[in-house]
Amino acid sequence: MFTHNLDPILLDLGFISIRWYSLSYIFGIFFGWWYGRLIIQKRINTAIARKLELKEFDDLITYIIISLIVGGRLGYVIFYNFSYYILNPIDIFKLWQGGMSFHGALIGIIIGTYLFSIKKNLQLFVLLDVIACVAPIGIFLGRIANFINGELIGKVTTIKWAVIFPNYDKIPRHPSQLYEALLEGLLLFFIMQFLISKKYRIGVCSSSFLISYGILRIFSEYFREPDIQLGYFFDLLSMGTILSFFMIIAGLIILNTIKHKNEI
Repeated sequence: MFTHNLDPILLDLGFISIRWYSLSYIFGIFFGWWYGRLIIQKRINTAIARKLELKEFDDLITYIIISLIVGGRLGYVIFYNFSYYILNPIDIFKLWQGGMSFHGALIGIIIGTYLFSIKKNLQLFVLLDVIACVAPIGIFLGRIANFINGELIGKVTTIKWAVIFPNYDKIPRHPSQLYEALLEGLLLFFIMQFLISKKYRIGVCSSSFLISYGILRIFSEYFREPDIQLGYFFDLLSMGTILSFFMIIAGLIILNTIKHKNEI
């Protein structure tokens, strides 16, 4: 059993603090950008007629960063704590207080990528396929940062690898953040690399990402405490489970559409 005593601040310079959570975003974007370029060179551009220029992908990163932050924040506000923020709208801009939603960030990235594809006259799903393959890197680092921060606490358990989070309570709990890092990060990364290494078909990676992440997230939610301000819907479903279910449905629809087009 491990007692959590990790400091969320890596370095405190007085006038500014360097936090593990911030670094997870920075390194996630950096490694995602690097690996995305590699995928475009080695996989994507060998399989489609209209080559995706690396400069175009570099320009997309700016859209992704803005979309991720805006979508992640608004997603948290709308999905997880709307009643609070409707009464305290100024707090929406206080990002340093925490509160980001993966599903909101996902929606934001899809919208941002769509706008970019229109502006540059690029195929939307080619861009989304690359993003889907690199996204697990950021997810993995983000969940590790969640563990260091002692947030997104797991349910009470008696397993040997249970963790006590003193800032929350003194009860042993599942390290659900690490489960998510391994499933939604590491395992999903290998799933996506398997798919992109096969004969490339536009849209398969992005639709499979929606399906795979949705399934893995629903499984992970079983070990995770629901958000205290929401609890369970119908005494059974967390908000993360509900949103992930819609992810799976969307992924199945896209995948079925791709299959139908290939048969015509």
